[in-house]
Amino acid sequence: MPERLGYAFFRKDVLEVAPALLGKTLVCCRSNGETVRRMITETEAYRGEEDLGCHASKGKTMRNKIMYESGGFVYVYLVYGMYWMLNFVTGKSNHPQAVLIRGISGFDGPGKLTRHLDISRDFYGENLVEGNRIWVEKSAVKVSFITTPRIGIDYAGDYWKNVPWRFVLKQE
Repeated sequence: MPERLGYAFFRKDVLEVAPALLGKTLVCCRSNGETVRRMITETEAYRGEEDLGCHASKGKTMRNKIMYESGGFVYVYLVYGMYWMLNFVTGKSNHPQAVLIRGISGFDGPGKLTRHLDISRDFYGENLVEGNRIWVEKSAVKVSFITTPRIGIDYAGDYWKNVPWRFVLKQE
């Protein structure tokens, strides 16, 4: 049986965790009882209150408070009133960071993948290490990737929208 990623993996800096998630297996138990396993193919890093693209840039709120926990938890939020975004909290407590899962095998786009996995608000705060609804497994896949600017954060200004913190698995 594949080994789950532990707290030590998630409690590193987001700029280390985001690319390291590529090629790993995301496991999710859907509402119908089916367990789905998909390779993570695209991630995006959001790093602290100084990052104007990050939800923590305006401080701690009811929406983002899970980001202030130690790494290893799920942060989900709704965009456009219809798409849930799946994020994994990383780093140390009180240093808000998260990785947006932008793509999995067969599903490009964060809204498409959460619909496929039946992820909604009730996943907020799920424990990725000890929980039984969602987790990440190690993989022996050799990974190479490219970096690009993050997507959809024009509001953050030129510097923050252009940092190369989007990580995309290269198709071999």
